[in-house]
Amino acid sequence: MKYSEDVTFGTSGLDRAAELRGKADHLDAALDADAMVLPLWRGKPMVEGDPKDGDVKLAVRAADAAVFGRASEPPILLGYDEDGKRLLFARDVSAWTPVDVDEEGVNAFLDPSVQMHPSEKEAGFRELRGLMTHLSRREAELAATARAILTWHATHQYCAKCGEKSALAMAGWQRDCGKCGGHHFPRTDPVVIMLITHGDSVLVGRSPGWPEGMYSLLAGFVEPGETIEAAVRREVREEAGVQVGRVDYLSSQPWPFPASLMFGCRGEATSTKIEIDPEEIEDAKWVTKSQMVEVWAGNDPTMLPARKGAIAHFLLQHWLADTLD
Repeated sequence: MKYSEDVTFGTSGLDRAAELRGKADHLDAALDADAMVLPLWRGKPMVEGDPKDGDVKLAVRAADAAVFGRASEPPILLGYDEDGKRLLFARDVSAWTPVDVDEEGVNAFLDPSVQMHPSEKEAGFRELRGLMTHLSRREAELAATARAILTWHATHQYCAKCGEKSALAMAGWQRDCGKCGGHHFPRTDPVVIMLITHGDSVLVGRSPGWPEGMYSLLAGFVEPGETIEAAVRREVREEAGVQVGRVDYLSSQPWPFPASLMFGCRGEATSTKIEIDPEEIEDAKWVTKSQMVEVWAGNDPTMLPARKGAIAHFLLQHWLADTLD
């Protein structure tokens, strides 16, 4: 696909400086000098600006900034800045507890709350879903990487071999067990998301708990021992009862909610009768191109388009524009 890397969180050419991950002395010296660190609280990056104004940027700080005062683990190396001279890191500050945290808001599908560290007057922690289309390509990749790797550390504190507490290693890109010697690496879950068409129509569905009227492309996890193509056919059959023939890969997207890699595909349906599995989805339907144009224009009161920034939105946009190839 010609525009495959234009997807949100797509590669911006970030140099991840992997050759430095095992050089602790070099990294410590960089942190003592001019390296900058991105704070994240419960996976939310600290940013300056408001998405409503369209002016948002990541709020990186010096390694000794007050916002890191209660951080419990070392910074994670993200890579070099765009000039290729200064190193960038990320650090979890979730040990800090804001005053009057709205737990319901923080755990919402799209968290609208903002947390302000007492040492910061302008910057706040915001949910990445609401920021992703307002960040530059480089900052979006940095934020996605930081969120994914720090979430992995937060949920994989113990050795999967012996159960002992493991320790951060290789600048955050590994965890090591001091008891059994086991090495553990960041997890990424492969997920297929598919643009299934039949003639001039596309298959869309919705999951329980989504905002009223929101529809998107069908998606599902790739199972062990399964190809991407087979996963597409199986998931569509299981969720909607539709049979799929030819499957083609289009584009991928890192999706750090919490740790997926979305494989965007298109497939040709060989049947059209829909029989949903209510355990998987709430509804599914065929939508013609002309109908989808009206949805995107906001003229259909019964249906909302896929969320902007998600690969589903990206694929549907190119389907409508006939630019999938």
